[in-house]
Amino acid sequence: MKAHRLAWIGLVSLVLVAGAGCGGMPASQTGPTPLPVVADLAGITAEGRLEPARFVSLAPTINGLVSELFVHEGEQVQAGQLIARIDGANARTLQAAQASIALELSSAHQAVRSAQNELDAYPLPRIFVGLTAEQAARTWLKELDAASEAFAPYADSSRKGLKPRNAFPNLVYPSLPGRVLYDTGEYDGLALEYKKRVDVARTNYTKAVQWLQLDSALEAAKARVSDAQRRYDRLNDQALVYASAGTLAALATAEIRAPFSGTVTQLNLEVGEAARAGIAAVTVADFSGWIVKTTDLAEIDVVSIREGMPVRVVLDALPGTEFSGSVLHVDLGYTDRQGDIVYPVDVLLGGSSSGLRWGMTAEVTFEE
Repeated sequence: MKAHRLAWIGLVSLVLVAGAGCGGMPASQTGPTPLPVVADLAGITAEGRLEPARFVSLAPTINGLVSELFVHEGEQVQAGQLIARIDGANARTLQAAQASIALELSSAHQAVRSAQNELDAYPLPRIFVGLTAEQAARTWLKELDAASEAFAPYADSSRKGLKPRNAFPNLVYPSLPGRVLYDTGEYDGLALEYKKRVDVARTNYTKAVQWLQLDSALEAAKARVSDAQRRYDRLNDQALVYASAGTLAALATAEIRAPFSGTVTQLNLEVGEAARAGIAAVTVADFSGWIVKTTDLAEIDVVSIREGMPVRVVLDALPGTEFSGSVLHVDLGYTDRQGDIVYPVDVLLGGSSSGLRWGMTAEVTFEE
């Protein structure tokens, strides 16, 4: 373990002199208050390894054959970029797989026709014209919530009070010109209007949801056609047929994509070779920033380390260059290393250099 602390230098001793002849202080007077102990961080150092700011190991989600590779090792990729495509294999012959996907494609097209017919047959209310299904559902849900809130003070009373018993056509709402005021016994005419508003909003919201369900069913059917068409085309690609040695399955297809922009540092995939689910095959790293991971901060030292604390970093491979940085994270867990309790600490490097390489050894000095 490389972490260490330099000892304090300069212990101060105070001598109390007693006696009147020497001009000493009275016996009842105490000595000066001791100085508070301040932690010395100048001597805390730790050894660590250089790592990119972000990196991830990607693995296929299915077992299968690597059918396509779209990048090479060392190549830059963007977030979401396709790296590889894997076609899952099973025991069926190529001919059986082709027949199955042709049937799936036909069924998918039929599902689109059925969904389209149901949507066309839906009696769309004129109040929805100019809106999408989602917009209509959101609009009337908002209206239903507002109407329900306005009617809430009357909702717990008897429903009989909402039935109009005596109409007075000559009376109108002061705020609603031209509207007839009903004498409802327990309720006034405005309460009845609130109830009617709730009923109308609930009816329109229900219709909007039905429309949204039909529209969503059509979109799902179209997506099914697109997926089936892609698999159909792949299975009928002669180049793929010859590469498959007469057997191929297309029941499962997986894509490996970059989760963020970076560099492909490791690519253990070859077209035509088998890939196993859960086994890391691609590594993508973001070299726009660097961190140093230390694992040898002793328990007596880690208590003085806090996030944001400045540090100095020197790499063994670049002894003439000193980098500044700061503590990024202090792990709450510990490791028992042959009886020594040590804690991992991550340090964010404040600068960069073309000479930096993943895995380089670094010495970190913590500063106050």
